[in-house]
Amino acid sequence: MTPWSGKKLAVWAMTPQGAELALGVKEQWTHADVFLSSKLDINGEHKTFTSFSHSLGQVWNQYDGHYFIMATGIVVRVIASLLKDKTLDPAVTAGDEAGRFVISLVSGHMGGANALARELSAALDAQPVITTSTDVNQAPSIDVIAKEHGLYIENKRAIRHVSMAYIKGQALPLHDPFNLVRPHLPKSLVEQPPMFSPTRSGVFVDYAVRDLPGLVLILRPKCLVAGIGCRRGVSKEELEAFIRVVFQDQGLSIHSLARIVSVDLKADEPGLNQLATALDAPISFYSTNELDQVKSVPNPSPLVDKHIGVKSVCEAAAILATGQRSLIVTKQASKTATIAIAAMPFTS
Repeated sequence: MTPWSGKKLAVWAMTPQGAELALGVKEQWTHADVFLSSKLDINGEHKTFTSFSHSLGQVWNQYDGHYFIMATGIVVRVIASLLKDKTLDPAVTAGDEAGRFVISLVSGHMGGANALARELSAALDAQPVITTSTDVNQAPSIDVIAKEHGLYIENKRAIRHVSMAYIKGQALPLHDPFNLVRPHLPKSLVEQPPMFSPTRSGVFVDYAVRDLPGLVLILRPKCLVAGIGCRRGVSKEELEAFIRVVFQDQGLSIHSLARIVSVDLKADEPGLNQLATALDAPISFYSTNELDQVKSVPNPSPLVDKHIGVKSVCEAAAILATGQRSLIVTKQASKTATIAIAAMPFTS
């Protein structure tokens, strides 16, 4: 399976020769959608557009990538207003009508345009054109490594400092207690022991918050699970303020939050579900029978046991979700909620 297998691709063309090439791509990439100018009288499965810029704007973010079979100048002018952030923009490739070249134009690393250009070129017997410095210099791409391993990039501006050092062959300090990034870097690029300083870059991979120099790239593993118990009617705002305070007080990054768990009696609680949406964290629920299987919790509650028949919600749910016997943060309580935090184990 290739990186672009199953991803949504849009192929755009304005001329008869471009349309022929686009439909040829469709034959090999059956999951691709072809968009052709309405001025063309072309047979084959495709969609039409009358205004290129308007139609592209409507579907821009509905696709993982776009392949424009036309002059790059046209493409650049049209997509300029659509570009937001290299971590969010879809992959953009462009190529000539003869199918000789496929250019990775935008989101080469994070969006996967470099990989898309290579795959399209292989399918078309074309030449991929890749201009990103790390690829040209055969240096590791730290942003690609982060994306492939589900690491949240906390300070994207630091990527260029790390990349430049790797291009120059300079070793950087690496804090990576879970061994998530280290296996993907040459040993020659990893400084031992890691000594961070204000004058150069480095890479810090951890859910723990530290006071680090601005040039250090901070990557957050999505591994923390928050078990939450709450009163009926608690608002999303109350819960969010509370969980952020707990994470901050405990020196943990909210960007490492991977999941929220609770008891199924709270599955219809609006504030709890809205919290999960706001923090972009999946939420799941356990039955009281499942929670009751967790026999040892640090802070059992007779009151909770009396009302729902289990000694713990937040601590038991966090332990159950991670399979861990210990918690990073034991039960923290506010007037309306309780929170406990555990970490999922790493297998890599």
